Amino acid sequence: MIIFEDVLGLLAKSGWSAYRLRKEKALSESTITRLRNSAPINTTTIDTICELCGCQPGDLMHYVPDEQGE
Repeated sequence: MIIFEDVLGLLAKSGWSAYRLRKEKALSESTITRLRNSAPINTTTIDTICELCGCQPGDLMHYVPDEQGE
């Protein structure tokens, strides 16, 4: 499963508060909520976050095998 790092923290370090993200319409409120809840996000959102932070997708997430023995 894909685990997202502290994406909102990374955005904040890059000068993007939740207020600014909403005000400048960089990310929608529902996307910000998904980030807060560690819910899955789509590749378009990952692209936007990488552009805003000047980072790579690997800086946002990592893979952990499921515990089902597969």
